[in-house]
Amino acid sequence: MHRPEDEPAPTIRSRRHLRTTAVTIALGAVMFTVGAIGLSPSSSSTSPTSASASTPTGPARGIEALRGRVKRLPKDPVSWADLGMALVQQARTTADQATYSQAETALRRSLALQPAENLHAEIGMGALAAARHQFRDALTWARKAIETSPATPASYGVLADAHTQLGQYEEAEDAVQKMADLRPDSASLARASYTLELRGDTVRATALMERALRAAGTPGERAFARTHLSSLALDSGDSATALRQARAGLDIAPRDAGLLEARAKASEAAGDRDQAVADYTGAVATAPLPQYLLALGELQQSLGHQERAEAQYAVLRAQETLRRATGTPADVDAILFEADHGNPRQAVTMAEAAVRERPFLAVHDAYAWALHRAGRDPEALAEADEALVLGTRSALFLYHRGAIHQALGTTTAARHDLEQALALDPSFHPLHAPAAREALRRIDDTP
Repeated sequence: MHRPEDEPAPTIRSRRHLRTTAVTIALGAVMFTVGAIGLSPSSSSTSPTSASASTPTGPARGIEALRGRVKRLPKDPVSWADLGMALVQQARTTADQATYSQAETALRRSLALQPAENLHAEIGMGALAAARHQFRDALTWARKAIETSPATPASYGVLADAHTQLGQYEEAEDAVQKMADLRPDSASLARASYTLELRGDTVRATALMERALRAAGTPGERAFARTHLSSLALDSGDSATALRQARAGLDIAPRDAGLLEARAKASEAAGDRDQAVADYTGAVATAPLPQYLLALGELQQSLGHQERAEAQYAVLRAQETLRRATGTPADVDAILFEADHGNPRQAVTMAEAAVRERPFLAVHDAYAWALHRAGRDPEALAEADEALVLGTRSALFLYHRGAIHQALGTTTAARHDLEQALALDPSFHPLHAPAAREALRRIDDTP
């Protein structure tokens, strides 16, 4: 019987120097770190690839089963590592910092029982570090796992994720290629799709994500693929397909926050803002992450519901207070929120710290916008160019650079970026898309 994973591994190195793309930056810091990391060909919602680990088949029930296993086998390092990985997955979907701490405790217990060549725990620690945006630590753990088992694909997945977020795109591409060569399954195919998307080949990116969907062995993998197929469609201006993919995913995982966000974006693009509000509200209820809170708040603001918007912004401010107390770098959405709804100078400070730790495209863009909002447009333009260095055709990135060009008086460049942003997605942002149209009107009215 033909299986998708039996097809040849995709070749992505040959397209390395392509420089146009329509990437969905919202895939974010841990796009693949847990959701498609891959530890076992027959395992859980966290695992599409190969190694010999076994992980849970359902989030809460799986964790309880693993807790039971470590009680029965308290000296089994694999059981502790599996529990740790399952907890990382749960924390990623619920944004619960206490669960991350529990995951670290379980993983370190595994390492205490087996300090050397503990592949499961090493991969788990890499995934945990990436989920916490500690990408240099993730890189260290991935390399340690590769040293332990050079033929385990999941290790290269963590390596690729860390390289990507550290702005080391060619190194990430090499790691993805190695992962796909070892086993072209759902996890590696999804990463290969993202690599091609970053490099601009959205046709092949979609084809590979569809292949990842066909190869998916669990509901979690299928939901993951549907989420990103929806994003790819929306970035290509096809809101109908984006909506269809998101709905198909929600049939499998009705409370998945990423799929709710995908349907919210597609619904907003189709003009159904009530559905968008409902879906963002559901995403926030599942995982109160900054990206969902900010999206819901700005959508409510665009609808004239200022009090409802402020309710979301209040949660974001509370999260920022907690973040400062821990000293961890700010996420992209927290920087953008501070730039647009708080203190732009503080946003610059946040972005400077973030870009040192995570020089990824989206962080450069947030830094650019913070600098612009703080009135530092020459510096902002340099960061905006860095965000678009791969040729990224993100509507939001292009709008940001267009606004910076307009502030600098370079109207031809401003018009080009603003028009491109609106051509990519006329409803790319509930507040900034109207601002882009107004900016173009002002340019047209200027003698």
